[in-house]
Amino acid sequence: MKKWFWTALWLASGAAHAVEVPAVLQWSQRVELSTPVSGVVQAVNVAVGERVRQGQVLLRLDERIYAGRVEEAAAMVARNREDAAEAQRELKRVQELYDRTVISVSELEQARMRQAKAAAQLKESQAHQRQELKNREDTLLRAPFDAVVVARQAEPGQAVAATLQPLSLLVVARAGEMLARAQVQEAQLASLKAGQEVEVSVGKQRFRGKVRTMGLEPTTRDKSGLPLYPLDVIFVPAETQLRAGAAAILNLP
Repeated sequence: MKKWFWTALWLASGAAHAVEVPAVLQWSQRVELSTPVSGVVQAVNVAVGERVRQGQVLLRLDERIYAGRVEEAAAMVARNREDAAEAQRELKRVQELYDRTVISVSELEQARMRQAKAAAQLKESQAHQRQELKNREDTLLRAPFDAVVVARQAEPGQAVAATLQPLSLLVVARAGEMLARAQVQEAQLASLKAGQEVEVSVGKQRFRGKVRTMGLEPTTRDKSGLPLYPLDVIFVPAETQLRAGAAAILNLP
């Protein structure tokens, strides 16, 4: 009750001096998601408008090819590990013979080279294994943050090709935040600062927002030819599901 009272008081106190500026709602963060690996979509686990948690699996590619490659990489690592261990044992044996002056220095150097080569092959195969494990993990498309699904552009059975410009499969926007973007004159920006509280009105609803960014370059001009600068106000719409592109009003001090 106290929170509602002070919120209402804050809104009322600024209303008498506020200047209304039209704005448009935007997502505070919007991301187009795609997979860095190619494959066939096996499942899409979300629908447009659904809220998802960070790390939640949104889409899955058929992983069988990548799982097979992981097994092959693991087998190669196992073989190279045995070879490296054998080369290390052989080097130790040759070193002992050399210390007893039984063999020449060239034979010792050859054993060292074989051991170094085996160790390098082991490291290379381990790096390859890590890459194959990552490729298999990349068949799962996960939410980068708590979000709402804005668009779904993939269906089961669809082929996905990883290219320089990968196809957008899902579009998500950060949940719990929105931006109200306005175009204002330089004089209006002069009275504002980052973090300053600003009231945002969307229809009959009013929200407490904060100035996020103030443009340094004009993006358009008004009817008089004066430059207009972008002003972004971030706010939390609580449980209300608002839509990007909707009209809003900023009440500037």
